Amino acid sequence: MFGIFKPKSKLDKLQKQYEKLMSEWHKLSSIDRAKSDEKYAEAQKILDQITVLKQS
Repeated sequence: MFGIFKPKSKLDKLQKQYEKLMSEWHKLSSIDRAKSDEKYAEAQKILDQITVLKQS
C-alpha cells in the first residue's frame, strides 16, 4: 500500500550501510586518520558487493 511494510532488498540494505560508513568516514577524516582509513576500507568492501549485485 504505502511501502511501509515492504521488505528491503539486500541491495537496499547494502546501500544504506555504505552511506552510513561514508558518513562516519567523513566525520573521522579530520579527527583520526587511522580510523578514517578503516571506515573507508569497510565502505569499499560494501561498494564491491553492491557492484556485484548490480551486475547480476
